[in-house]
Amino acid sequence: MYFTTFQYNGEEKIGVLNKYKTRVIPIEEFIRENTPSTMIELIERLSDEDIKILQKEYPENMGIELSDVKILAPIPEPVRNIICVGKNYKDHIKEVAKTVDDMNDIPTYPIYFSKMFDRILGPDDKISSHSDISNSLDYESELAVVIGRGGKDITYEGAQDYIFGYTIVNDISVRNVQKRHIQWFRGKSLDGTCAIGPYIVHKSAVPYPPELDISSTVNGELRQNSNTKDFIFNISKLISDFSRGLTLKPGDIIATGTPSGVGMGFNPPRFLKHGDVVECTIENIGTLRNIVD
Repeated sequence: MYFTTFQYNGEEKIGVLNKYKTRVIPIEEFIRENTPSTMIELIERLSDEDIKILQKEYPENMGIELSDVKILAPIPEPVRNIICVGKNYKDHIKEVAKTVDDMNDIPTYPIYFSKMFDRILGPDDKISSHSDISNSLDYESELAVVIGRGGKDITYEGAQDYIFGYTIVNDISVRNVQKRHIQWFRGKSLDGTCAIGPYIVHKSAVPYPPELDISSTVNGELRQNSNTKDFIFNISKLISDFSRGLTLKPGDIIATGTPSGVGMGFNPPRFLKHGDVVECTIENIGTLRNIVD
């Protein structure tokens, strides 16, 4: 089951895709009273019974043709910053050690940082190049976990119960700013440098733990190519560790880290430039495509 936020006739709506992924069915077709207007409201309200209803097969002509809507980021305006995990693939650690810092040891504990945003970019939205302050704009394809239930001190064994679904994040990074300020926050948070989508796939559609092929291309050239089974810290570990003494809330987004193949890892580096088309793809979720402005 694929959840989406979309724009139709100038109005922002939420809905689910039909099984052919050719039409989107507005959520008001299923929830007619006190209809949630945002994805976060939907996540907060959906019960197990609601999920069973949404999983039923719909008439083939139900809903709106995808070609008639604009797909937006599934959560265009999260309530809190994106929770990000650094250095969660061994090969990427070597890339980071070359340019951003000198540490190439496998971390003992997960490395967290947060990513601010003005508004989350969706599919085909333009990435801001920030050419006035940088010539080192980079891409990072990542699996993102969307939290479905609030919780604190979540156990490793119970972590799956707190997941709503999965989506794709392109954790766009401005490397010179990232290196200059040492702490990654600013270099990861400039306006127009966070893209998410195209959909949230409900956790029931993905075997747990997810072992999904993950890749990125720039202008059709394969750059990243890995699988989420290569995580250093798996999803249960991240949820249980991060929630120690800290409450996760419905709609929180955890970006689980990127594999090797980012632009800074090449010699010489291959950073993004105006007009480049970046596509981040994760098996069973789809492709998030964006263009550098």
